[in-house]
Amino acid sequence: MGSKLIEVAQTMDQAVSPWLLRQQPHIHGKTGLALDLACGAGRHSRYLSALGFQVIAVDRDSASFAELTRLNINCIQCDLEGSLKGYRWPFRDECFDLVVVTNYLHRPLFSSIFASIKLGGVLIYETFSDGHQNFGRPKNPHFLLKTDELLERCQAGSDSRGFQCLDFEQGQVNRNGPAIVQSICARRII
Repeated sequence: MGSKLIEVAQTMDQAVSPWLLRQQPHIHGKTGLALDLACGAGRHSRYLSALGFQVIAVDRDSASFAELTRLNINCIQCDLEGSLKGYRWPFRDECFDLVVVTNYLHRPLFSSIFASIKLGGVLIYETFSDGHQNFGRPKNPHFLLKTDELLERCQAGSDSRGFQCLDFEQGQVNRNGPAIVQSICARRII
């Protein structure tokens, strides 16, 4: 990764995920539309914008949106878990060149996420996995991936549309303390 991008990543108020930084060769030179799903404070939105992507940041909490909007990041406040009757995924099929999801899991969204990625587009997904409940939150199994779950979901199938795994890891990492995570970088091929 170029020194300018390392500098951008290090100066952000919250560190960019080391997993996302490691996947930079898979998105190097790409531009287009990127989705930062469940963006939180927008640390990845800012980084993707610095890489040259047009970014859409989505979260149910709009607290960080004013700052992100000043950076020309399109922000959408949305309850991704559809607590409101009649919830619909707000994006059309095959519109994103890149989708980034970190520290968020709502399994019913997988098929919509996969469908929203263009042929040749990239998914970078990292979140907590079974075993993390021994270290902290989340503890609810609904919010913890099962062993190999991201890898299995990204393999060709009816709801994945077919992805090629570019990188995959699962296990313990140290993020200001131990955590059990599962991470994948995959390119849509079908």
